[in-house]
Amino acid sequence: MPAKTTLDDDRAVPAEAVTPLIRGVAVLRRLTEAGGTLSASALERSTGLARSTVDRIASTLARMGYVRFDGRDIVLAPRVMELGNAYLAALGLPDLLSSPADALADELDESVSLAVADRDGIRFIHQATRRRAMSLSFRIGDLLPAERTAPGPLFATEWTDAQWRAWRERRAADPEDRGFPAVPWQVHHPSSDEDFEHRVARAGGDGWALDDQLIEPGLVAVSAPVRDPRAGGRIACVASVVSHTSRHTAADLRETLLPRLRTSVAEMERALREAPAPSPGPGPAGLATWTGASKQELGREFVESLARGLTVLTAFGEGRSQLTLTDVSRATGLARATARRALITYEHLGLVTQSGSRAFALTPRVLSLGYPPLSRTPLAQIAAPHLADLADRVHESASLAVLTSSGEEIQYLARAATTRVMSVNITVGTRLPAYATSLGRVLLADLRGEGGQSTPPGAEPLRPLTPRTITDPAALASALSDIRARGYALVDEELEAGLRSVAVPVRDRTGRVVAAMNVAMHAARRSVEECEREVLPELMETAGRVEGELRVVGRFGRVAVE
Repeated sequence: MPAKTTLDDDRAVPAEAVTPLIRGVAVLRRLTEAGGTLSASALERSTGLARSTVDRIASTLARMGYVRFDGRDIVLAPRVMELGNAYLAALGLPDLLSSPADALADELDESVSLAVADRDGIRFIHQATRRRAMSLSFRIGDLLPAERTAPGPLFATEWTDAQWRAWRERRAADPEDRGFPAVPWQVHHPSSDEDFEHRVARAGGDGWALDDQLIEPGLVAVSAPVRDPRAGGRIACVASVVSHTSRHTAADLRETLLPRLRTSVAEMERALREAPAPSPGPGPAGLATWTGASKQELGREFVESLARGLTVLTAFGEGRSQLTLTDVSRATGLARATARRALITYEHLGLVTQSGSRAFALTPRVLSLGYPPLSRTPLAQIAAPHLADLADRVHESASLAVLTSSGEEIQYLARAATTRVMSVNITVGTRLPAYATSLGRVLLADLRGEGGQSTPPGAEPLRPLTPRTITDPAALASALSDIRARGYALVDEELEAGLRSVAVPVRDRTGRVVAAMNVAMHAARRSVEECEREVLPELMETAGRVEGELRVVGRFGRVAVE
């Protein structure tokens, strides 16, 4: 008798499917639905897997950087977003359409979203939100039922009879929408099947659709389809303007904002029409070798078939939207038989679809693997576990800071302190003069390298905080030039007597310095030479890890750095 899945349906698993891969996907989905954190015991209950199986899967995912351990909890880590990034890069729409969507949000001062169809639901691929007390909480990757949204009726105009049947079956099986964690449950349907069918017919005739508080009271939206001229005019995605009834009624959205939305949609369709064929970006390298080495090192705790299966998803990307089995095998270094079994498994799970040309493509469902709860991860949250690990390794306090808007001070975003009788006592939110701190000098050195000055125009004269503090602007400018050349700053008892610190920059995916990271200590514990020899390499390695995760999180979203 064939095994059954532990996921969303009772279909028999194909004989060639990879069971550990199915189980690993189940764990990632449960973590996603729970907001990114669950205990091993909770995962055992929610997946139906044995505790030993959960532990082995978690160890494998941790080795891949997809989860981390926080006490008894298993926590999604930013690197798991590379799976969803593979889908979004292969899709190409966020790269082409996010700029006009953001511009529309700025112009209207309202939230704007882009969504694609995912079976009988919609899934967000881009969000441009406004920062308000009542702001939109939907995230990239969130799945919503079609009938409770403005984009849903537009997508449903292209549904087949089979898709309509699947929608009705889902409505009957899940009357409270519990299969959609991103929306509030409904004790009663806000509208009947007939109401939705009427909205679909109207959307087909009007070319736009409204959501008048179907998700929750107060939330309204107007949507228009973005059609791809390269695909016969089929809907590529739907653009929506989302507001609150305190700002706009649904009728007001239609009258005042729909015309501007349609203009923006026309710009998006022109971008699709004129877009050159994407050049394939660099694919994964050495993954098969890495998984083999990890298995040899960790033994039974590393599920090699799970790791290899997940690497198959990363074979897709920009310029690699459709891949044959041979393409996947070549990109990952996996044997054709291994890649084939992984693709069969993903097709069963709805993560991959196969066209008549024998090419495979990722589906929006890939975004269900960890993407939504991490898509708005701020820099401080990315850095926090790495700072804690660094502090444990060097036995000194570690911090992350940014330059304030004035350019005169730094503000601490994250801290990991050590327990010592005499320790550096600084809390998150603390502000210190930039010129006298290693963190500040790294940030000022970057500004100076871009043509800025070592101190902001009109700033107060530099005050001597200790006898060692550099207060001469020319001397500070020379120090900043040296820092920029060598890539780090070491400040020795200039902020406070006895305090020595070393800092390095943290760069985003564009190479721009967005923050600085340091280790601070009492001068008696390490000499300057020991600090450079023992602490600096550990600090630079940690900054590199943060930058790696920052690149993943920031690929299709904005990372808050304040």
